[in-house]
Amino acid sequence: MNWEKPTLADFWKAVEIYLAAAYDGPASAAVRARLDMLANAPADALYQSPAIEPTPKEQPVKLGVRLGNRCYPHMKLVVERSPDGRGALFRADTHDQHVQVDPASREYSAFCKLTQDNQSLAGVIEANWEAAGLPTFKSFLRKDLARRQAARA
Repeated sequence: MNWEKPTLADFWKAVEIYLAAAYDGPASAAVRARLDMLANAPADALYQSPAIEPTPKEQPVKLGVRLGNRCYPHMKLVVERSPDGRGALFRADTHDQHVQVDPASREYSAFCKLTQDNQSLAGVIEANWEAAGLPTFKSFLRKDLARRQAARA
């Protein structure tokens, strides 16, 4: 199913908001290289850039760009198909939930703190996107609920 991706202006606004929350200063050289690759992509091919990670590769429903944060390089800005299949939502993917650390490991408490910090940061980024008028899952749910309530009335 084909879905409408965010405009370039919205994508770059989302990137700017993400980076402002994720870093105290400039992002790493690897992140800056990804951003340069995206900035140099033809306007009609941004979402096909090699800097974008499609999931799944064929007919993707998620498009991620690894922007990291000041403590964890794998966090992503994700553009994903909205639940109605027509539009897109922005999501901050902490990209740390697939990792399991043995509770007996000496790294366990540090890893738990990292995942908590990542989750908190993702919440801040998504709240800032919403405040800027960018679509998120929470804003989609609010609009969908209002639409359903209006239909019942």
